[in-house]
Amino acid sequence: MGLGPRSPHKAGRRFPAGGKRGRGAQGSGRPSGPQRCPPPVGRSPDGRSPPALDAHPHLSPEALGYFRRALSALKEAPEAGEERELMVHNVLKEVEAQALALATNRTGSEMLQELLGFSPLKPLCRVLAALRSNLRSVACHRCGVHVLESALLQLPRLLGSCEEEEEAEEEEEKEPPLDTLEELVLGLASEVCDDFLFYCGDTHGSFVVRTLLQVLGGTLLEAERARHRGSRSPEAQRTPTRECKPADFEVPESFLNCLRDLSSCFLKDIAVFITDKISSFCFQVALQILHRKLPQLCAHLCNAVIDYLSNRNSSADGSPLLLFLRDQTSSRLLEQVLLVLEPPRLQSLFEDHFQGQLQAMAAHPIANFPLQRLLDAVTTPELLSPIFEELSPALEAVLAQGHTGVVIALVGACRRVGTQQAQVLQLLLEAFHCAEPSSRQVACVPLFATLMAYEVYYGLVEEEGAVPADHQVEMGTAKALGEVTVLGSLLLQHLLHFSTPGLILRSLGALTGPQFLTLAQSPAGSHVLDAILTSPSVTRKQRRRVLKILKGQYVALACSRHGSRVLDAIWNGAALGARKEIAAELGEYHQVSFQTSLSLLQMAGWLGGWGMDLNSAETSVPKGGLAMVLSSLLSPSLC
Repeated sequence: MGLGPRSPHKAGRRFPAGGKRGRGAQGSGRPSGPQRCPPPVGRSPDGRSPPALDAHPHLSPEALGYFRRALSALKEAPEAGEERELMVHNVLKEVEAQALALATNRTGSEMLQELLGFSPLKPLCRVLAALRSNLRSVACHRCGVHVLESALLQLPRLLGSCEEEEEAEEEEEKEPPLDTLEELVLGLASEVCDDFLFYCGDTHGSFVVRTLLQVLGGTLLEAERARHRGSRSPEAQRTPTRECKPADFEVPESFLNCLRDLSSCFLKDIAVFITDKISSFCFQVALQILHRKLPQLCAHLCNAVIDYLSNRNSSADGSPLLLFLRDQTSSRLLEQVLLVLEPPRLQSLFEDHFQGQLQAMAAHPIANFPLQRLLDAVTTPELLSPIFEELSPALEAVLAQGHTGVVIALVGACRRVGTQQAQVLQLLLEAFHCAEPSSRQVACVPLFATLMAYEVYYGLVEEEGAVPADHQVEMGTAKALGEVTVLGSLLLQHLLHFSTPGLILRSLGALTGPQFLTLAQSPAGSHVLDAILTSPSVTRKQRRRVLKILKGQYVALACSRHGSRVLDAIWNGAALGARKEIAAELGEYHQVSFQTSLSLLQMAGWLGGWGMDLNSAETSVPKGGLAMVLSSLLSPSLC
C-alpha cells in the first residue's frame, strides 16, 4: 500500500515533464507553428484576394544540371580572387534570365538560395527585380517563397555597399538604369502593403511578410533565421520566442518609415490578426521588431489588442480577456503582447484581468502558456509579490498536472527579481516530499533533476498516515542517478543562481563520483555544471569543494560528448594546482579515444604560455604521447 498524501496530492508522485510545445508534444494542446495547408481558392468572405494560378515556366534538365555544376564549382573555388568574381558574375547572369523558373522548381529553389549567398549587389538587384515582377506568383509558391526570403536576407550583407565606378558606368551603357536595392525593397513592401491581408493570410506569403518586417526594422530574429534554415533541413528545430537573440543592422530612415506604414495595416483588420492562425504570426513578429525599433508604435498596437479583446462578450469567470487566453491562436498573440509590454502597463493588465485567475490559468492546457510568458515578463517586486502569493499554494498541483513550465517560470522570476527565493525553495522541497524530515533535503538535487517525488525516486512504499522516514545515506549513495530532464536541469540552474544556493550545493556535494559523472555527461545535466561554474552566488571555495567529487572521473568525462565540454570549462576556470591534478590523472592513461585526444590537446595548448611549441605534434598522437605532454605540467622546472 502506498502512503497517503501529506498534501491534497498523491504522495508517490512522478511529475510529468510537461510544458512541451513543439511538434509531437503531447498534452500541450498547442500547434508549433503555421500549418502548411493549400491556399484558398477564390475570394474569401473577409475580402482577401485570390492566389495566383500555379502556372510557372519550366526549367529544363540541362539548365538544372548547369546550375548544379556551377554551384559546386563556386563552393570549391577560393574565397577571393578574380576567377571567382568572374564565375559568380557569369552564373548569376544566367540566373537572372531564368529566375522565376529556378525559384519555382524544388531543386532549383534550393540551389538559387545558395547562389544568392555568393551574389554581389548588382546581380542581387537584378534577381530581386525579376522576382518582384511576379511577386504574387513567387511569394505564394511553396518553393519560390524561400528564394524571396533568401534574397531579402542578403540585405544586412549588401545594404549600402557600392560597386566600382568603372563597373557601374559600364553597366549603365549596356543596360537600362537599375533600381537600387533600397528602392526594390521599398517597392516590394508597397505591393505587399496594397494587399496586406492576403499576403499575411497566405500559408507561404506570410513568410515573406515576416522577413520583410525584419529587414525594414533592421533586426533579424534568431527564431526566424532558424526557421528559414530549417526549410532546407527537416531536423532543424524552431527556437522558442523567449530564447530569441536578435541581430541588428543599420537601415535607412526610409525603411523605418515604411515599417510604420506596414505595421499600421494591422489596425485596419485587427480582428483577423488576432483570430486567424496564419496572419497572427505576422503580427507577433511585428511586435518583436517594433518593441526594439519603434516602441511607441509597439505600445499602441498592444493597447489596441487588449482593448479589442476586453470589449468582447463577458466571461462567466471574469474578464473577457480570459476567453482568448484559452484559445490556441489568440493566446499566442497575447503571449507576445505580454513579453513586450512596459512594466507599468503589465502591472495594470494583471490587476484588471489576471488577478484572482492565475491558478485556473496554471491548470488550463492552453492558458498556462500565457501565464508562463507573464512570469517571464515580471521585473518588479510589486508585480511578483501578488503573483507569488496567488500561485504558491497550488505549486504541487501544477507540477502534478504536468505544467512544469509554470513552476520553472515562477522560479526564474524569483531569480530575476531577487525576492521570494527562500519561500519558493521551501515550496519545492514540500512539493517533492523532501522538506521533512530535514535529513531528506540533502537528496533534493536528484529529485529536482529527474522531476520525481522522494518516494517515487527511491521506490519507497509508506503506509498512509505514517511518519516519513529519515533519509538513509547508504540508500542515496547506492542508487544511480536517474535520467536528468530538461526542465529539471533548468530548475537547478535557476536555483544555483539564487542569492544563497547553499542547500543545492550541499545536495550536489552529497553525490558520489559516478552520480556526479552521470550528471555531467547528460545533455541536460551538463548545463547544471555550467551554472556551478558561472553563478556569481557560488564562491570559489564552494565551487572547488563540489567539483572535487569528479576526481578520478576525468578520463570518463573526457571521453563523453557532453562531459568533454564540461571538462574544458572546468579546465579554463581552474587554478594551477587543479590543472596539475587533472593533467596528472589524464596523463596516467596511454590509450585514449580520439575525442579524448582532442580534449587533451586543447588543454595542452595551455602550455604555450610557457613558450612550449606544440605545433609540431602529430595529428594522431602516439601511445604515451599525451602522457608525456601532460606530465610536463608536473615538471619542477615549470613550477
